[in-house]
Amino acid sequence: MRIVLPWPDKGLSPNARLHRMAVVRLITAYRNDCGMACIAAGGRRMAPGALHLTITFHPPDKRHRDLVNMLSSIKAGLDGIADVIGVDDSRWSLTIRRGGAVPGGLVEVVIMPEAGSAAVPVIGTIG
Repeated sequence: MRIVLPWPDKGLSPNARLHRMAVVRLITAYRNDCGMACIAAGGRRMAPGALHLTITFHPPDKRHRDLVNMLSSIKAGLDGIADVIGVDDSRWSLTIRRGGAVPGGLVEVVIMPEAGSAAVPVIGTIG
């Protein structure tokens, strides 16, 4: 399954210095937005199992960004996906990478069963 998430607000960066209540509002909004993006992509509850996520960051411009900070910025979004599919994020493995810049920025998440797991595909058929 491929999910396109919105680019996270700069206030979600671990380097941001905002009041904790402002951060809570941003986290809640981003988690909800990403959960809705997952539903729009066809996400649904699935059987518990190990999953592998490939996360590609497409920033809004060509400025240098730290890959680990970008991952930290989307933590709430990944929680929103976990809420929809019903699989705890402790069961996930991740591949993270940079993509090209796109206007407005976006984060592409591809979810597949982890290699060697007994999980079934998230969407579609094998054949």
